Amino acid sequence: MDTIKEQISKMLDSGCGRMVLSKPEKTAEYRKITITQKAANYQIEKFTEKQAFHENVSREELIERIEGYLMQEYRQLNGFGAGLESIFLISKKGKVTFKQKRTDSTPKAEDNHNRKKQYLLEEGEIIPPLIDMGIFTSEGKIVTSMYDKFRQINRFLEMVEDAVGDDTAETLRIIDFGCGKSYLTFVLYYYFTEIQKRKVQIAGLDLKADVIKNCNAAAKKYGYENLHFEVGDINGYRTDAPVDMVVTLHACDTATDYALYNAIMWNARMILSVPCCQHELNGQIQSEELGLITRYGIIKERFAALATDAIRANLLECCGYKTQVLEFVDFAHTPKNLLIRAVKKGGSDAARAIVPASVRKRYLGEVERMMDEFHLDPTLYRLLKEAGRLG
Repeated sequence: MDTIKEQISKMLDSGCGRMVLSKPEKTAEYRKITITQKAANYQIEKFTEKQAFHENVSREELIERIEGYLMQEYRQLNGFGAGLESIFLISKKGKVTFKQKRTDSTPKAEDNHNRKKQYLLEEGEIIPPLIDMGIFTSEGKIVTSMYDKFRQINRFLEMVEDAVGDDTAETLRIIDFGCGKSYLTFVLYYYFTEIQKRKVQIAGLDLKADVIKNCNAAAKKYGYENLHFEVGDINGYRTDAPVDMVVTLHACDTATDYALYNAIMWNARMILSVPCCQHELNGQIQSEELGLITRYGIIKERFAALATDAIRANLLECCGYKTQVLEFVDFAHTPKNLLIRAVKKGGSDAARAIVPASVRKRYLGEVERMMDEFHLDPTLYRLLKEAGRLG
């Protein structure tokens, strides 16, 4: 039988682009570790009960890491890609079992001819950001192990397309808060300029100067003249220009609240937000009548995250937005799978008129009753209250 290193190497060669390490020993520092292919390298994401830590490693270092994890801290590894699930099981006595089974994660051959009908981004097109992300080959073919990521990106663009609807603005002005490496920002720019043939002005904002430098260099390389990035804090960012759309993907904890608050204050017509690491309410939540929700750590954490986003959605409704909470990706791929999409037409007064005062009062009442029951003080509520936007 091959060694663990040899077997992991074969898995990577066959197109395995995602792995999950689970069943930790009691001494393990992290409860779960996920691994995702990022172009030529791999991103390791390590989860505690309340936090996630990221690092990028080479293929060779990844193989060494996985062997160490399996030999010392974790008793199961699941790898996915190329239509296969590969499974390592380590018994308590250290016996290694390896098996594989077919999955449906790769599209069937007979479905290939339908891809152009199903997706906004078409295979065969030369899309530089997707090539640099390792999702497309240089010939515009989908890398098999990255098919799920390709599908996720298209799903995001479908949500954007639905939000834009029949908006007729000559130029769409978009701000991406917490843009990070801006993979989706580049794709968004490509979608509007090359597919929709619309004019856009997109600004990406992040705290990491080195990341911003690299993003601006990439925008210049792609010839994306109306896409720029700058270093800045979501809380303190100001602009005098009108804003049509605010995008915030995985802005951590209350950073999402400040992004939503700014979007509301600017009367942005469209908001797309994938919240992340909703810790604030988890640290506040308590209830005399519903203690069963707060008694068990994992239930408390998940309830607090859902409560956070339910409150955000209701507050957006109170401010004149038609709001939906949608599934962004399948739960098997990431627990951070909710997207808040909020859309309004016209200016602030027109938008508030769309949502009757009685409805806004009911939504606000639901928020305040939940706050009273669980002793909550959510940031977005406090910001909007101080700004007089909830009256």
